[in-house]
This record gives sequence, structure tokens and C-alpha cells, in this order.
Amino acid sequence: MANQKISFKTEKELQEVILQEKARGTLDLEIGKMYGVTFRYIERLITKSQGINISSLKVSKKIKNLYPKNFKEEQTTAWSFKQRGNWATHSGEYRGNWSPYIPRNVILKYSKPGELVLDYFCGAGTTVVECKLLGRRCIAFDINDKAIELAKKNVDFNASLQQLTLIDEKKHPQIYEPELLVGDARDLSFLQDKSVDLICAHPPYANIIHYTDSKEGDLSFFDIDDFLKEMTKVAKESFRVLKPGRQCAILIGDTRRKKHVIPLGFKLINVYLDAGFKLKELVIKRQHNCKTTGFWYAN
Repeated sequence: MANQKISFKTEKELQEVILQEKARGTLDLEIGKMYGVTFRYIERLITKSQGINISSLKVSKKIKNLYPKNFKEEQTTAWSFKQRGNWATHSGEYRGNWSPYIPRNVILKYSKPGELVLDYFCGAGTTVVECKLLGRRCIAFDINDKAIELAKKNVDFNASLQQLTLIDEKKHPQIYEPELLVGDARDLSFLQDKSVDLICAHPPYANIIHYTDSKEGDLSFFDIDDFLKEMTKVAKESFRVLKPGRQCAILIGDTRRKKHVIPLGFKLINVYLDAGFKLKELVIKRQHNCKTTGFWYAN
């Protein structure tokens, strides 16, 4: 009897109950067992009801630490973070967002305090939060207005220069509040040529994860070929706005189709090379966790 699935008269009833379970903080795995639905079904339901692909409807934003403990900058091109990182307002609620260790390392390595960082796939604002903590100016936008709303909440915390200096042991000349906008990564016309010091972005991996409920312009609904075509526009605009000699850091993963690997990462590298960029470094990041598995690998 314990494993017997509950039946509903209508799908709407089922969806309402699932949303109630999510609001209570019930794990996706438990919901799947109780109601006989897949992870993908839950994900799409949340995205449709909330306008954004988030894993939890109830998230605490209480800040315990402004910085990661015992942080050391990466010195090689193989990065591995056994813990995702939950300092400041960082969390994994926004599906598919990157670990804050990644933009932190990129920002520290390729920019200086006061310089301008651009993130055109803002999501929940991971890069934005790191720019604020590290004393960088930041312009960030996303095609989804709901994502920008969430990013604004995540970056809305007080951090005095004294706090930042005491915790990080490095003095920041100033704290900069980021500029957050709803916008399309393919159109950077509001930015002047050669005006950005660093681009730090995490685009969708084609249509692996949908970030909106089929919002117009959302690249996460494009198949691989069309995704790469649209990313060509992003790459060309990136090359135009980036200052000569500065870096554009993009995190992208590969995908599978019919049990075969599609090297999406290498395909996207070629898109940026064709736009005029030169490949400076290829950093490999080990994936310790996937939301669909629900557990962390130990090593």
C-alpha cells in the first residue's frame, strides 16, 4: 500500500497537488514516487506556473557568509568543485545555473576592481552577485523577465566595504550595484564598441533545459543547428563590444542524441572563433552533481 500511486480525476487536480507539495519543500524524487510523474513533468509544470524554471518554491535568502571558506583561485585548466557553493545568496534553485566558484575564478583572473563585466545569460544572477562581492561593475540581462526579478532579489543584500575587506582580506575601492535588464543576447546595440572588459556567461545547452514557458527568443527552445545559428549573432556582438585583448568566458556542455555524444562545446567554440575570437584557454570542469540524479559524487 505504501507504494500505491494516488489517482486524480483530472490532470489539473494532479498539477495543483504537485505544486502544493513543491511549496511544502517536498523533493522531486518523492513527488515522482507518490504521484507517478517524471522529473521532466515536474520541471515543465513549475516553469509553466511560475514563468521560470526553478527547483524550489520556498527558498531562504538568509546570508550566513559573504565569501567561500578557504577559497583558492584555480591554477590549472581542470576545475573541480566538490561543493556547489552557498555563500551570500547563492543557491541551486534556478535549474541549470552554474556554481559561483566558476564566475568567481573567471572574474578574479580576467578583470580588475572597477572594470565592467557583461553577462547576457543572467539567469538567477550568479555572476551578478559575484561582481558585487568582488567590486566589479556589471551589466546583466536575460530574455526572461522572471529571471531578472529573481536576480534582483538575489543581489539585494547589504555588504559594506568594511565587511568585504574583513572577510576577503583585500580592499575594494567601491561596491557597485549591477544594472539588470530584460534583453536579448543577440542584440547588444545599447552597448558601444569596445566598451566591455570581460564577458562571463553561461548560455543554455541548446534545448536540454527549458528556462521559460516557450518565451519568444528563448534559445533553450532551439534545436542544436538553430541554436548555433543564433549563437553566431551573440558571438559577433560579443566581439564588437569587448575591448581588444580582453576575455570572453563561456561555459557550455555537450549533449547526447540517440545515445551518441554531440560535442556542442566544440561546435560553439568554432562559432566564437569564426566571429573573430582566438582561443586562449580551454578549461574542463568536472560535473559532480546533476539535478536529475539528486546526489553529489564523493570524489
